[in-house]
Amino acid sequence: MKFPMNRRVLSSLRLSPWMFAAVLAGCGSVIPDSKVDYKTQGEVKGAKLDVPPDLSQIGRESRYALPGVGVSANEFNSSRTAQRSNAVTNAMGDVRLERLGTDRWLVVGRSVDQLYPIVRDFWKENGFAYTQENPVLGLLETEWAENRAKLPQDALRRTLGKVLDGLYSTGERDKYRTQLEPLTAQSTEIRISHRGMVEVYSGMVKDTIVWQPRPSDPGLENEFLRRLMLKLGAPIQQADQAVAQANVPSTSAKAENIAGQTSLFLNEGFDIAWRRIGLALDRTGFTVEDRDRRTGTYFVRYVEAATDNEGNFLTRMFKAKKVPVPVKYRIAITAQASGGSRVVVLGIDGQNESSPVSQKIAKLLLDELK
Repeated sequence: MKFPMNRRVLSSLRLSPWMFAAVLAGCGSVIPDSKVDYKTQGEVKGAKLDVPPDLSQIGRESRYALPGVGVSANEFNSSRTAQRSNAVTNAMGDVRLERLGTDRWLVVGRSVDQLYPIVRDFWKENGFAYTQENPVLGLLETEWAENRAKLPQDALRRTLGKVLDGLYSTGERDKYRTQLEPLTAQSTEIRISHRGMVEVYSGMVKDTIVWQPRPSDPGLENEFLRRLMLKLGAPIQQADQAVAQANVPSTSAKAENIAGQTSLFLNEGFDIAWRRIGLALDRTGFTVEDRDRRTGTYFVRYVEAATDNEGNFLTRMFKAKKVPVPVKYRIAITAQASGGSRVVVLGIDGQNESSPVSQKIAKLLLDELK
């Protein structure tokens, strides 16, 4: 895998006389201030990062399963208004932004079929290509891309940035997943989640670069929600104000052991718990194969990250690498009669699962929900 030359390497390059003159001539140029500047499809290509868990999309036969009555959502439709009362809403035309904790999402008074092509064009306009496009699930996932706005805007880059842009690198890559989920036939919820990677030096002499996950960034998610609001027709001042408003406190999840099975308890109704688990799955790298809101179930596959820490250098060098095998699971959410919601990891057959892997998945979700 080839990576762009790190910006640290650039300092060791010698400038020819014409380059030096160009630097001096360009000292007065101005670079527009921007929080994000991605160019997956343009001059700078995103690094091809294969990051476990590797969970590829599989289409489903049904289209946009709308919330039904009862099943595990505890009379879901009748309780929707009460459950949403915990979140704060800012309405702008048929677009409204809701927020709870650090999470923000949009509710738009249009169908998924109407919104999907608009959102698809939105990410392309912002410089992204796609790894996943699934209109059946209302899902869009971008390629890994570099946020060029994070590069230092010194005189050298202002002058030569467009000519020698490949010499600069932030050492970070981002990708985004957008989920469009129908609330009614003419109402859609839109969630945007961010995943990040950072390059670090590894090896005995720190001469090898590897990519490692970094925490998701709610600030980047909010910026693209703001831009999407503008794309959907919201006034710029109202969109800026809505995104900038303070966070609304949300409860954290806690782990409980019931009959040897690890479960998570959220002191929130099904509607909010469903959304928070969906965002947690996206941010931690899971790709949902299918979902059924009527039964409170996400269908996922999990691949454990391979490690090369066993044995010495020679042992690892000649040892055959194991290919991770994906295993399917269900993440089930049920509303509790006493209040709150419970989340459990089940086998693909829907039976209780108490394996180390299921406990690991529960911990990943718990860490993200804290």
